[in-house]
Amino acid sequence: MKVVDVPAVQKSRTRGILVSLCHQPAANRLTVVVLKAKNLPKMDVTGLADPYVKINMLYADQRMAKKKTRLKKRTLNPVFNESFLFDIPQDGLENISLEFQVLDHDRVTKNEVIGRLEIGPTCEPDTSQSLHWAEVLQNPRKQIAEWHKLTE
Repeated sequence: MKVVDVPAVQKSRTRGILVSLCHQPAANRLTVVVLKAKNLPKMDVTGLADPYVKINMLYADQRMAKKKTRLKKRTLNPVFNESFLFDIPQDGLENISLEFQVLDHDRVTKNEVIGRLEIGPTCEPDTSQSLHWAEVLQNPRKQIAEWHKLTE
């Protein structure tokens, strides 16, 4: 598996998420691995967070599938290492995008969104998301992992 380092996410205090994607065209599947997140903000009175990641697969802006990772308690740098399989439509990845939401679990109040990431063909050009997506399309059957900055 190839891991491309984004130094800004690694060295600064930027919120980031490491995800790996692998397109299997013969099986019409997309494997998504949520590896880890870094530098999440303090969300609880304890100064920590209880993060998990929700993944939505969108087809032409309609949610087709959703998955989520297990909850990681009391951490700002969770390691998830969880793999998910998504069946994609016959027309391939042209209309597919993935939305990642990192959320903080709260027992009493509503779970809060810590950050978001969208990867797919509609991403702005020359961003880490569009470059990652292009590399996944050019290298079928190969796991490609990259760090991405989370947005609010």
